Amino acid sequence: MAGAETEDADFPKGTSNPAARGLRGAGYTCLDDLVGVPAAELKKLHGVGPKALTVIQAELERTGRSLG
Repeated sequence: MAGAETEDADFPKGTSNPAARGLRGAGYTCLDDLVGVPAAELKKLHGVGPKALTVIQAELERTGRSLG
Protein backbone atom coordinates (compact mmCIF):
# COMPACT_ATOMS: atom_id res chain seq x y z
CA MET A 1 0.00 0.00 0.00
CA ALA A 2 2.92 2.36 -0.50
CA GLY A 3 0.96 4.20 -3.22
CA ALA A 4 -1.80 5.13 -0.81
CA GLU A 5 0.72 6.50 1.67
CA THR A 6 2.51 8.65 -0.89
CA GLU A 7 -0.48 9.73 -2.96
CA ASP A 8 -0.93 12.97 -1.00
CA ALA A 9 2.78 13.54 -0.29
CA ASP A 10 2.77 16.87 -2.16
CA PHE A 11 -0.08 18.19 -0.05
CA PRO A 12 -0.11 18.70 3.74
CA LYS A 13 -0.47 15.75 6.08
CA GLY A 14 -4.17 15.38 6.79
CA THR A 15 -5.25 16.07 3.20
CA SER A 16 -7.38 13.08 2.25
CA ASN A 17 -6.60 10.97 -0.78
CA PRO A 18 -9.89 11.97 -2.48
CA ALA A 19 -9.02 15.64 -1.97
CA ALA A 20 -5.49 15.12 -3.32
CA ARG A 21 -6.92 13.32 -6.37
CA GLY A 22 -9.41 16.14 -6.94
CA LEU A 23 -6.69 18.75 -6.71
CA ARG A 24 -4.42 16.84 -9.08
CA GLY A 25 -7.29 16.32 -11.50
CA ALA A 26 -7.72 20.11 -11.64
CA GLY A 27 -4.02 20.59 -12.35
CA TYR A 28 -2.74 21.41 -8.87
CA THR A 29 0.30 19.28 -8.13
CA CYS A 30 1.55 20.66 -4.81
CA LEU A 31 0.76 23.09 -2.02
CA ASP A 32 2.58 25.93 -3.79
CA ASP A 33 0.10 25.69 -6.67
CA LEU A 34 -2.73 26.60 -4.29
CA VAL A 35 -1.37 29.97 -3.14
CA GLY A 36 -3.90 32.66 -4.04
CA VAL A 37 -6.50 30.23 -5.42
CA PRO A 38 -9.96 31.14 -4.10
CA ALA A 39 -11.31 28.62 -1.59
CA ALA A 40 -14.67 28.78 -3.40
CA GLU A 41 -12.98 27.48 -6.55
CA LEU A 42 -11.35 24.60 -4.68
CA LYS A 43 -14.65 23.70 -2.95
CA LYS A 44 -16.12 22.88 -6.35
CA LEU A 45 -13.59 20.07 -6.86
CA HIS A 46 -14.65 16.50 -6.18
CA GLY A 47 -13.27 15.33 -2.83
CA VAL A 48 -12.29 18.79 -1.60
CA GLY A 49 -14.42 19.70 1.39
CA PRO A 50 -14.19 21.91 4.46
CA LYS A 51 -11.69 19.66 6.24
CA ALA A 52 -9.26 19.62 3.31
CA LEU A 53 -9.55 23.39 2.91
CA THR A 54 -8.87 23.88 6.62
CA VAL A 55 -5.77 21.67 6.48
CA ILE A 56 -4.48 23.42 3.34
CA GLN A 57 -5.15 26.93 4.65
CA ALA A 58 -3.47 26.14 7.99
CA GLU A 59 -0.34 24.88 6.24
CA LEU A 60 -0.23 27.88 3.91
CA GLU A 61 -0.62 30.26 6.88
CA ARG A 62 2.21 28.44 8.67
CA THR A 63 4.49 29.60 5.86
CA GLY A 64 3.03 33.11 5.57
CA ARG A 65 0.80 32.40 2.57
CA SER A 66 -2.91 31.86 2.01
CA LEU A 67 -5.65 30.84 -0.35
CA GLY A 68 -7.25 33.62 -2.40
